[in-house]
Amino acid sequence: MVKIPNCCQSEISDGSANAKGDRRFFRATVSPILLTVLCLTTTCAANAQESPKTTKFIPKLISQSPAPPLTGVASSGNQISLNGRTVPGTWLQRPGKSGQMTTDISDGAFRQLIGVNFLNSSNSAKQPIQWFSSVTKPLVLATRLLGAYRYLDITNFAQTSGWQIQANGNTLVIATPKTQITNIVQSQEPPEASTPLQQARILVDLDRPTPWQVAQGSAIAKPQTPSSDPDTPTPKSTAPPNRQWTITLDGIADPVLIERYTPQPPAAPPTLLPNLLKQLSSATPTQSIQPAPEPLIQKVEVVKNQTIISLSVPFGLSPQVTTVANPNRLSINIRPDPLEERDITWAPGLRWRQHYVNLGTERFPVVWLEVNPRKFGLTLKPMWASPDGLAGTAPIIQTAQRYLAVAGINGGYFNRNNRLPLGAIRRDSQWLSGPILNRGAIAWNNSGQFYFGRLTLEETLITANSQRLPILFLNSGYVQSGIARYTSAWGSTYIPLTDNEIILVVQKNQITQQLPGGKVGATAVPIPQDGYLLTLRANATSAASQLPIGSTVSISSATTPADFSRYPHIIGAGPLLIQNRQVVLDAKSEKFSNAFIAEKAIRSGICTTATGTLMITATHNRAGGYGPNLAEHAQLMQLMGCVDALNLDGGSSTSLYLGGQLLDRSPSTAARVHNGIGIFLQPRK
Repeated sequence: MVKIPNCCQSEISDGSANAKGDRRFFRATVSPILLTVLCLTTTCAANAQESPKTTKFIPKLISQSPAPPLTGVASSGNQISLNGRTVPGTWLQRPGKSGQMTTDISDGAFRQLIGVNFLNSSNSAKQPIQWFSSVTKPLVLATRLLGAYRYLDITNFAQTSGWQIQANGNTLVIATPKTQITNIVQSQEPPEASTPLQQARILVDLDRPTPWQVAQGSAIAKPQTPSSDPDTPTPKSTAPPNRQWTITLDGIADPVLIERYTPQPPAAPPTLLPNLLKQLSSATPTQSIQPAPEPLIQKVEVVKNQTIISLSVPFGLSPQVTTVANPNRLSINIRPDPLEERDITWAPGLRWRQHYVNLGTERFPVVWLEVNPRKFGLTLKPMWASPDGLAGTAPIIQTAQRYLAVAGINGGYFNRNNRLPLGAIRRDSQWLSGPILNRGAIAWNNSGQFYFGRLTLEETLITANSQRLPILFLNSGYVQSGIARYTSAWGSTYIPLTDNEIILVVQKNQITQQLPGGKVGATAVPIPQDGYLLTLRANATSAASQLPIGSTVSISSATTPADFSRYPHIIGAGPLLIQNRQVVLDAKSEKFSNAFIAEKAIRSGICTTATGTLMITATHNRAGGYGPNLAEHAQLMQLMGCVDALNLDGGSSTSLYLGGQLLDRSPSTAARVHNGIGIFLQPRK
């Protein structure tokens, strides 16, 4: 959270304040899932066709157009029952050859639920996969794009694996063969020269392939070892806490394994131990006795026919999970560099990539999407969380599905407390929210042209006698002394954000009411459909005498630079990182705090390359450490070939979405955000 002084002390979220504690990078190629992500993805194909509720003054959304009918589909739905557990996931069945029914599952659900590893592919119609099989001779599944999802034909895969599949209304019921987990072994791996941190490996032996998932949990509080001297306070640990991870398999572990990894209560210390510790402490004052490290495997348990392996993973490390056949085995490698390189053409003009980018001696994992904006059918639009106005937040995975976006990334800043926007949002040539503090922004049109710069919107209220009064903010949660304007895009009502505002109701360019705002949040004032509200705050309340009821007013509006006004779509965030291939980072001029500038955190970015390709990027924690600071983020974007680049909201907000899944992190670690940038595939005619 970055605090900017103003009359309301608004708290601006850049999503990075807690980045050091709970946002370890989640290996996107591991087929991640949490039960929480399944709760988050509650809007799927069946209900995604319902568009966000809008008034006639809110821009028409792409999702307001009816979704194309699923031609040739016998049945479809948005729930999957896997071995008795029902979770969200889009699927469809269609007639195949010789009357056989073909089953397709959206690739996000298939990857997350089953533990399938997607391999590189330059053909969007074919997706090679690895699942208890050879990487050199992978199984290749046919794909098809429908609506906002890419579906994989799993018919032969399911038959070969011995699955039973049946459609039951909206639910696809999948039953996999019963599986036994025969052994769980932990071994210590010698550290490699390039990765000096200690590494470990866990091998899980199975009698047959089975679905599995890996999930990142919360930080594990470290128990404090009391001092042996009652007069000496217990020192607090400065080391980052371990992170909980769970590996869940559809199978039953042998009871011996459960007993082997059942936590045992700590034995009572001998009565002589305190005196012995005190003697050792006085004899070797320069040395300290370090507590024994936590065991990697905390617990193995069977819950509802699933085996759950709970891990305690030190900071700077994450699990990298792979599968092998003959014998069937899950290999869990605890590494500082778990990201696996990927280059997958997901759709024509849309490419999913991920690898490490080296900056000096540091290695940063970057996951990104490359978009060819000149490819027919691909468009970009701003999107925001609430269907009823601008107040509200939601996980980007949920917002993208509501808009029927095939891909997207989180956008600009917002106030986490009142969930209001703190930066520019413009869609289809209409301002939803105005810019603040001359911060960096990206603008674009539907022809694949982009513009980057620091943006200011200058609105002026002009009276009938030619008085000119500056309007400082438009539909913004950032408040200061002066005049602000609120339109119906804000919502149906405006609730005062500061004490003792004077609110002017303007309808058809005429002031029709002057209302006292009273206390913060006390009164809701309706926003007229044929006008707007003006709020006069602090010293600006004196201007009310110049704006009596019945006055005729008009508004002039212009952007600085003027080039911004030529583009129908704008998202503001900041700071601006690169222009014309040169790093132009000046976070102080964009009113970011020193703490935010120096902080090492997960970062989101958007940029264009020399070929006109658009990239949306998620850069996570460096191998063995924290994420990049702003200067490092600018350099990384430059190394990736960015000609112009903008920093977006980051930290827990960073969320890169594609086809029903987050590519860059476990969804339980992704915060609710206010707005984002969606990528849409227009239906073929």
